[in-house]
Amino acid sequence: MNKHLRIIVGTTLCLLMALSLPAQGAKEQASEQKLTPISMWYGALMTEAGPPPADWVVYDIVRDKLGIELTLTALPSSEDDQDVKVQAAGAANNLPDVFMVRRTPWLRLVKQGVIADVDDMYPLMPKRTAEMYTPGSRAYTTYNGKSYGLASPGAIIKNEGVVIRKDWLDRLGLAEPKTTEEYLNVMRAFTFNDPDGNGKNDTYGYGAFLEINPLEEGLGRRLDPFFGAFGVAGTWNMSKDNFGLNIRKPAYYDALAFVKQIVDERLIDPNWLSYRKDDFRAAWKQGRFGIMREQNGALAMEANYKPFDMNFPEGQWMVIDPPMGPEGKSSVGVYSVTYRITAVSAKAAKEGKKEAIARLFEWMSSDEGYYLLGWGVEGVNYTFDKDGIPTAEGIPDPEMAYTQPKGRPFIQLANLVYRYTDAELKATFPTYKTANGRSQSALDFLRDFQTRAWTEDTGADTLPLPNDDLKRFYEQGVAEFITGRRVLNQANWKAFVADFDRLGGKAWEDEARAYAQENGLLL
Repeated sequence: MNKHLRIIVGTTLCLLMALSLPAQGAKEQASEQKLTPISMWYGALMTEAGPPPADWVVYDIVRDKLGIELTLTALPSSEDDQDVKVQAAGAANNLPDVFMVRRTPWLRLVKQGVIADVDDMYPLMPKRTAEMYTPGSRAYTTYNGKSYGLASPGAIIKNEGVVIRKDWLDRLGLAEPKTTEEYLNVMRAFTFNDPDGNGKNDTYGYGAFLEINPLEEGLGRRLDPFFGAFGVAGTWNMSKDNFGLNIRKPAYYDALAFVKQIVDERLIDPNWLSYRKDDFRAAWKQGRFGIMREQNGALAMEANYKPFDMNFPEGQWMVIDPPMGPEGKSSVGVYSVTYRITAVSAKAAKEGKKEAIARLFEWMSSDEGYYLLGWGVEGVNYTFDKDGIPTAEGIPDPEMAYTQPKGRPFIQLANLVYRYTDAELKATFPTYKTANGRSQSALDFLRDFQTRAWTEDTGADTLPLPNDDLKRFYEQGVAEFITGRRVLNQANWKAFVADFDRLGGKAWEDEARAYAQENGLLL
């Protein structure tokens, strides 16, 4: 081709390209306009891990296949902080399109009219509805005859337990504690007898933080084993012969006095009142305390256990029975069949986004969505074993396994797909080797936790809620007795309970009793 011809052809091509660009740009712009923006606040599978990366393949799939531009925001790790964030957004009518919410604030938001009913979404998600949304779960989010949330299996029951540093017991020549008095003696040794042998006064017998929800008494689940020793685990006694608020029962005073003794003797990590969940978990990984109540995955998943393992390769946590009280009672705490609520804001419904949200959730329950959200990318974060169960074995970069810190961000939305089948649990909690070559599995911890003594209170989370002033009075009052801001004696306690009743405590209990009887909740 001669020089002049090349110029003519080149010029012609440039003109054609120029003419085509507006049409191309218009096409792309039209395509972008078809995308439905969906904002989601999610509860992370593991709060210690970061969010999914910006180039996460899931973003591309939901954009290209579903026509959705997905924006994700992790809720705070603390349940109290979650409630504050969600309720503040509800009050300002600024909720995201779809969001995880605990039942207490959920009910308030429903009454405020800022959550949409989702009955028309179930038929749009046939596979997911069949697998996740049972009649029981739909009843869980039903208010005045309408379903106001997508309730999926919320948690594995009895997935927490009391654990102790076995290596500290062995170093000090101590036996596993059984009774409340034996617990005290071991906690004293762990606090004052240098159980880690570093020559420093830097250990405590017990570790905790305030983690309170409507099911647990005023100091929360981390201290519930001590209340269980006195037969008053949890907020409510759901038995038909002794129904009522545990705070109004004589044994509650005895339990409170026992916990106060632990605090007064400085046997508990003194930071327990200021710790958040992540602080608490960082503290036990740093070897600050020797007994605690912890969740199986947070304790023993390889990625979560690794910092402790690196700090203390000879360290070992062992499951023990919760303490037995003076009348032979014992309980890790309360348990109930629970559900995780994902709600759709009324604003999103008004903007016509329900269909797109249903499309997104149905995709999550497809094979593609299930494995991507639950285990990551096949060949990168997991492979399948001979039985078709996801495994961390055989991937090119072991650090990218779904069980490892680098792989965890890819499965932060797993709570939206997990159904807790046996195969799923084996994949979620695989066996691995600790630094000293010991085999360990979070599933083994789970199975052990579930064999220990627990107190059932199924239905307690559906009982009427106290008003904010009464709840605050209850929780602040208990904390003040524990910390010494109020003197704990029978006279002061009796006066506190009387004030509690005057503020509505007795009326709250009476209302709850009527509701429990009417709905067949008494055990």
